[in-house]
Amino acid sequence: MKNPIFDIDNWHEIGATLSRNKTRTFLTAFGIFWGTAMLAMLWGGAAGLKGMLMRNFDGLATNMAVFDGERTTISYKGFNKGMKVKLNQNDLEGFRNRVPHIDASSGIKMQTGNLAYNTKSKTGVFIRGAEPEFFEIQLPVVYKGRLFNEADVKERRKVVEIGKNIANELFGDEDPVGKFLSINGIYFQIIGVLGQTGEFTIGEKMDDSVTIPQNVMRDAFGLDNAIDFVMFTAEKGYDPNDVKPDLMRVLRSNHPIHPDDENAIWFMNVAEQFRMVDNVFLGVSLLALFVGAGTLIAGIIGVGNIMWIIVKERTQEIGIRRAIGAKPKDIIMQVLSEGVVLTVIAGMAGIVFATLVLFIVDKATYDPLTGSAHFMLMFSHAIAIMFIFLILGTAAGLIPSIKAMKIKPIEAMRDK
Repeated sequence: MKNPIFDIDNWHEIGATLSRNKTRTFLTAFGIFWGTAMLAMLWGGAAGLKGMLMRNFDGLATNMAVFDGERTTISYKGFNKGMKVKLNQNDLEGFRNRVPHIDASSGIKMQTGNLAYNTKSKTGVFIRGAEPEFFEIQLPVVYKGRLFNEADVKERRKVVEIGKNIANELFGDEDPVGKFLSINGIYFQIIGVLGQTGEFTIGEKMDDSVTIPQNVMRDAFGLDNAIDFVMFTAEKGYDPNDVKPDLMRVLRSNHPIHPDDENAIWFMNVAEQFRMVDNVFLGVSLLALFVGAGTLIAGIIGVGNIMWIIVKERTQEIGIRRAIGAKPKDIIMQVLSEGVVLTVIAGMAGIVFATLVLFIVDKATYDPLTGSAHFMLMFSHAIAIMFIFLILGTAAGLIPSIKAMKIKPIEAMRDK
């Protein structure tokens, strides 16, 4: 017997059988098509939605944390509860020298001020005093110029990084790098124009703020050594929570904080936010697979139903085939091949449609700075969907094909 895959007559017969009732075949094929498309779109769409959400954290170190002083909640060493814990430069130095597994860190000072360049001015601008390692924790987009470095800090140069939006407002088309900008009446030389891709920030976005070396900020504006908060990243292989006990010991040695007072220090582990996002989208992906699988199974049930109907309609034909010598496996292969062909054609069409939809959505959500959100169906996922469909499609046609094999020739030819 010829291999049914290479038997042209077999393919003609499959086409004739499926086209005998075009409406029924179309509706069944559409169920498979839609089930495949839904599963593929949900699977690829979940990854794209995660990509869009992660854009908010773009440029931010994934293993970073932030801490600041709060008010004490337990009286200690003669100090009443409610005392504000104010961080200072000594806390930062103790943190760096006595807490292990710290990669990068920067104390941050904040205030608002007025900017002026020639006849243009801007009031209420966020001024950030930071250290060079700040740019390792929150990686900026450098549109022009450079970032300030340890040499600028050591020599106490009055340099400033300005945000892209501020540069556009005060300088227009003029290149601001090298120009002198008045900040609260004190002139700083602009060495860079910065921005950020993500939305997450503490204070104001880099696009709308200015950043100067922290020690220069203290000197220029006559500020004390207080720090508003500290940002840091843990070494590779460590979580920020791993360093928190040592951090608390350092701060308790510098401030009258009760050993049991955990609320005296505000500590935000941004790494936990990343894990939370991962967990949320793991659940979204599982839900997408569940919904898509339900739609897929509905389509497969349709395949099983149409195979039952085809077997019933062709009872006499099958009986005649058996009477003239057709083997049981020939009958099984014929019925199975019809179900598999319907499944493969409709399934592939569904995957192609889903891929096209995801491509359009990905292009529509493309961002010049952060790039693609990755609304796409991976090739391995497409193969997995088709493999599952083939298995289920074969299983759906197996029971009707076995029933067809068991039809007795004499009873079949008497069937009306």
